[in-house]
Amino acid sequence: MAVVNYEELGATDTTSTKTLLHESIPLTGTIVSGTYGTFPNDNNIKNYTHGMFQSVYDYPYLSSSANHIFDLTVGFNASSTLSGSPGVTMEAKKLNMYNQFSQVLLGFTGSSNVIRDFELDLTLDQTGSMKEALFLNFSRLLYKDEIKKGTFSIGIGTASWADPFAGIKTLTDASASTDQGTANTLGGNYGVLYSSDNVARGVVFYQAGIAVLGTSSFADATAFNSSSSPLYGYTIAQSLVSASISSSCDALRHRIYNISFNNTTEINSTIYFCRVPHNKYNYSANPTYLSSSRIVVKNVASDTPVSYITTVGLYSAQNQLMAIAKLSEPLKKTPSDEITLRVRLDY
Repeated sequence: MAVVNYEELGATDTTSTKTLLHESIPLTGTIVSGTYGTFPNDNNIKNYTHGMFQSVYDYPYLSSSANHIFDLTVGFNASSTLSGSPGVTMEAKKLNMYNQFSQVLLGFTGSSNVIRDFELDLTLDQTGSMKEALFLNFSRLLYKDEIKKGTFSIGIGTASWADPFAGIKTLTDASASTDQGTANTLGGNYGVLYSSDNVARGVVFYQAGIAVLGTSSFADATAFNSSSSPLYGYTIAQSLVSASISSSCDALRHRIYNISFNNTTEINSTIYFCRVPHNKYNYSANPTYLSSSRIVVKNVASDTPVSYITTVGLYSAQNQLMAIAKLSEPLKKTPSDEITLRVRLDY
């Protein structure tokens, strides 16, 4: 039976690294409006009986190959001027949606657990508030571990309903980077979305994969809702009061020109430096290495022993095999060689 030798890994034989991989994610407005079916009854748009949000897919959602892209919803704070308006539609649900996003992303403020407002700056001082907001909640499939800072962009049409892209506002977080232009809160880091005139229009939460748009971007759109809707000619504020959440989401989809960002996948690695001393592992543990008690690879008895390393095994302290690394090709080992094999374990 072959004898198994172990080499103990010391403190200097291991190290840890972190690698960030980025992928560009482009979403065109045609995907969210008009590609699959007739707007607003697109086959890749799923509305629910509860009516609290709307889901967008990259294919008709009944298809087995469909992937969930993002969810849309709208809401306003109880302190908003829209709250308590006469004839407001689905007020409780709109309040609940705003409150839910606020609690998850911003947390409470003060000893009385007051709901925070979303703000158009990085201070969280309850100034410059977005008391009414439109929410885009991206699928984890798209943004992975987080949206890369400084890469988010959304173009929205602000002109008439018939030709919304005659006027386009592009909101970006171009001022954000790894070390500046962002703030940290309960929901992770967030950055401000600015239009080209350097006016804050919303915020994006990077780790949560959520964009929050203020209503000011659509202030010029006097007809925010569909021409076939009884709410046609309403401003966005009037629509948030009188329209259902699904109807407001339809109107927003009709005005999305494009969305793009880079996602981030974080790969953590442990690197093991497996050292092979010159006086060890010169004989193979493979039973076929010997024939009639003679080393097969030797021509004469005085020849230097030769072996070939093909595999590295990582064992626990109890000598239990935990992982196996295969070399791309056998590595020749003789008593005159000392080898260090670098094994990387990703997780």
